[in-house]
Amino acid sequence: MSAKKKVIIITDATESIQLVARSVKEVLTNCTVKICPADKFEGTALLPVDVFILGCEKPKPPSFSYIEEMLSHINLVSRKCGIFSVNEKSLKYLKGIVKDCEAGLLEPFLVKDGKIRASEVKKWLKEVIK
Repeated sequence: MSAKKKVIIITDATESIQLVARSVKEVLTNCTVKICPADKFEGTALLPVDVFILGCEKPKPPSFSYIEEMLSHINLVSRKCGIFSVNEKSLKYLKGIVKDCEAGLLEPFLVKDGKIRASEVKKWLKEVIK
């Protein structure tokens, strides 16, 4: 039997994004999941994980400045990355900061109308779950 996948969810700690992060954690029952606010994130936390997921409410939150810098200087080609938000501009921002690290970017997840549906979260995470 293979070991559980390790996942870290890094967020801007806004209420809407925290709700999505908790929904993601609930869906990933076959994984070890840690939710971490970006302002408390340390780069070494990426070393043991198989998947990292980024979520923010608005583009370029101040708490993401360290993550932006780090991702521009690190190669994470062996990791998968998911991004999610409640607006399109934030997804575009997140896609941009992940580009240089070469992680395998999953399809971005947009929460529409602030409604988080477990079935949609599960469908989005199918690449992580398998």
